[in-house]
Amino acid sequence: MVRRNFLRIGMVLPMLWATGAWSAEKTVSIGVINDQSGIYSDMGGPGSVVAAQLAIKDSGLEAKGWTVKLVNADHQNKADIASSIVRKWFDTDGVDVVADVTNSAAALAVNQIVKDKNKVMLASGPAVSDLTGSACTPNTVHWTHDTWAFANGIGKAVVDTGGKTWFFLTSDFAFGYALERDTEKMVLANGGKVLGKVRHPNGTADFSSYLLQAQASNADVIALANSGDDTVNSIKQAAEFGITGSRQRLAGLLIYVTDVHSLGLKLAQGLVSPFYWDMNDGTRAFSERFAALRKGAKPSMVQAGVYASVLHYLKAVDALGSAEDGAKVVAKMKEMPTDDPLFGKGYIRADGRKMHPMYLFEVKKPSESKYPWDYYTYKAEIPAEVAFRPLSAGGCPLVTKAAN
Repeated sequence: MVRRNFLRIGMVLPMLWATGAWSAEKTVSIGVINDQSGIYSDMGGPGSVVAAQLAIKDSGLEAKGWTVKLVNADHQNKADIASSIVRKWFDTDGVDVVADVTNSAAALAVNQIVKDKNKVMLASGPAVSDLTGSACTPNTVHWTHDTWAFANGIGKAVVDTGGKTWFFLTSDFAFGYALERDTEKMVLANGGKVLGKVRHPNGTADFSSYLLQAQASNADVIALANSGDDTVNSIKQAAEFGITGSRQRLAGLLIYVTDVHSLGLKLAQGLVSPFYWDMNDGTRAFSERFAALRKGAKPSMVQAGVYASVLHYLKAVDALGSAEDGAKVVAKMKEMPTDDPLFGKGYIRADGRKMHPMYLFEVKKPSESKYPWDYYTYKAEIPAEVAFRPLSAGGCPLVTKAAN
């Protein structure tokens, strides 16, 4: 009797494996890493974790039998802390993909670790265009925006409307350098001049000396090559020095809706931004769900990018049946067209650049706002092929190898 039962089990086991009725558990683990409490926490921070949670829910993977895990961490805007956390996630915690990664210096450090460990990075928060240029890898997708797009979208719009001479007020780290570099190239290429530049540390509280130098330059445009609370504080203090409303124009090269909310429409009016929660039915529907989990706050472009990139990543993992090989997952992401309610239809290029249109929205006057978070007026759409640097011009080794 015992022998007969063993024989039966021996016959049934191969049948279960063959039909998939008994198979290894399908798991995928996502880590959101960003600034959770500092100068970039409004545009990313805990809101990016919420965006990832919504993407997991909307992916439907759990209903298909997948186990999807989500962890998060605060890198405090320090590349060494980001590197340490991510290494531990990969080596001991089973994390397959890191998302958001706000702060370009942290992202560049994590980018190399992701490649070495054959994992995946979904870069939504960092803007440095080198992620699809000299630092590109087969394991990273740069989803949301980048410094080249800001320079040739928002920056060029300022030049085209009379801003011919520029002075840069720049964050003193990788993001600021890249945004200043890409914007300066655009200004010079379009017949403008750069009269000066000054750099400030992240988290600067007092911008007075920097703003006085910018004011004394008599440049048409004072370009803010910074972001988050640094942008908010520099704009507030520019108003105190009488720059706002003067002949000189402030150009915030990277403005999020969360910055406008912090500034108020009186100070922010006239600034331009590339994404808006109230753009169409898809963005509005997502934003209502997001706001319900964020005490009414609407999503920034970074948070929207976390949702969309995680959603597409999970589609690729499901199609492959595994998250184990990061390069294979990214290759599948590039193979599959992208489609989500926030960025619409698009695709991912060979260099990892997610291609979608960018937009110009101008901040409304206080009298024009009709309801909470009603902050922008639509100005123009910039097609993806115009908004982002040409594939051949980035110096990405992946593209160079493919061409050869």
